[in-house]
Amino acid sequence: MTATVATAATALTPRQIVEELDKYIIGQPEAKRAVAVALRNRWRRQQVPEELRDEILPKNLTLIGPTGVGKTEIARRIAKLVGAPFLKIEASKFTEVGYVGRDVDSIIRDLADVGVAMVKREQRESVKARARTHAEDRLLEVLVPSQNAAASGRGPAGFGAGGPAEPSTREKFRNMLREGKLDERQVEIEVAERGGGIAFEMLPVAGMEQMEGNLREMLGNLMPKRKKRRKMTIAEALQQLEQEEAEKLIDMDEVGRLAIRHVEQNGIVFLDEIDKIAGRNTTGGPDVSREGVQRDLLPIVEGSTVNTKYGPVKTDHILFIAAGAFHVAKPSDMIPELQGRFPIRVELKPLVREDFVRILTEPENALIKQYAELLKTEGLTITFTPAAIEELAAIAADMNARGENIGARRLHTILEKTLEEVAFEAPALDGQTIEVTPAYIRQQLDPILKNEDLSKYIL
Repeated sequence: MTATVATAATALTPRQIVEELDKYIIGQPEAKRAVAVALRNRWRRQQVPEELRDEILPKNLTLIGPTGVGKTEIARRIAKLVGAPFLKIEASKFTEVGYVGRDVDSIIRDLADVGVAMVKREQRESVKARARTHAEDRLLEVLVPSQNAAASGRGPAGFGAGGPAEPSTREKFRNMLREGKLDERQVEIEVAERGGGIAFEMLPVAGMEQMEGNLREMLGNLMPKRKKRRKMTIAEALQQLEQEEAEKLIDMDEVGRLAIRHVEQNGIVFLDEIDKIAGRNTTGGPDVSREGVQRDLLPIVEGSTVNTKYGPVKTDHILFIAAGAFHVAKPSDMIPELQGRFPIRVELKPLVREDFVRILTEPENALIKQYAELLKTEGLTITFTPAAIEELAAIAADMNARGENIGARRLHTILEKTLEEVAFEAPALDGQTIEVTPAYIRQQLDPILKNEDLSKYIL
């Protein structure tokens, strides 16, 4: 087994997974514990006898809670944590068979594309040293042509113009190349143009995106690859040639095979807005039914085989995480078969003022840290007093209570409006330090907060 598939089966304990999630997501301990157990169960399944392994199916989850409380972030973080192919998709984008809209099979095709990209990136890293050496050789043929290149006339006039270069001269130039001493010099090289430079357009047809993409790829592969001479710096040329050489060294058949296994064993699909398709039609007219979409999703979730351009993908062991606010519909409004395929339900709590204070300061990617680092690039130091952080949290909690509850996303809007003037004038404030206090926040936000109608539009 390659490192690609083994990575996603890393034996992190549930407690370790929760600790990693705590670095980025505040609160929601029940949801973190549920996804941690689901993730650990994947590792456990790999340890059981092979004859039983295929019988153990993942326990899919439904995360229930308002927007902005961390549903998507939890799913995204666990996928990143274990290096699993991850796809976030809105369930409301799909329509039942026979109607214009996205085909549910495209979920797995998109996930397969993610898996291929991951495996290809890993393989590119494994051949990086060889690709770099080959790229250097090609570039040296331009800079200091070898005897064969000079005799055939392939070596254009470069630093070594005037005859074939001695091996010692080539090595000298190789060392200069590696040390970056030639990076800014201009050179003209041949680069490959895929598809022979022939462009074509297809009329957009809803639901046919996969076929269009496959047709473009097939025609592009059939066309002979043409070469084009381009002038660029040696640093750019080396990067371009390294990419070309890496592509030659990667076996795409092997990449596809590994990616399919990676997706089948470790893939995670996050089905957002599942509540939008919950419920059943009450009208008898010819319309796309929510129940029909659920029935089309059911085979994918319960286990089926989907054909992709890399080969058939079995969905039996892909982990599906559904999420929705369920303000109107309830999980019990879904068809019984789909309910049974999401046996674990976790309710995420709405965020309160104390949570906002922690979100602003505790995570490794806390919003205040982000803004401080952004403004530091202009030479401006910005700090927030503890009282200012409390003030921002109180405003966010109040706005969520008075209007739509959009959770932690409210902090983005409030912080952006608070620092709007500073961000605009930052280039002229180089070397200064600004302390954000409650008085400063009120000065920036009071005109909006006092106008009820205006605050609804802006905050």
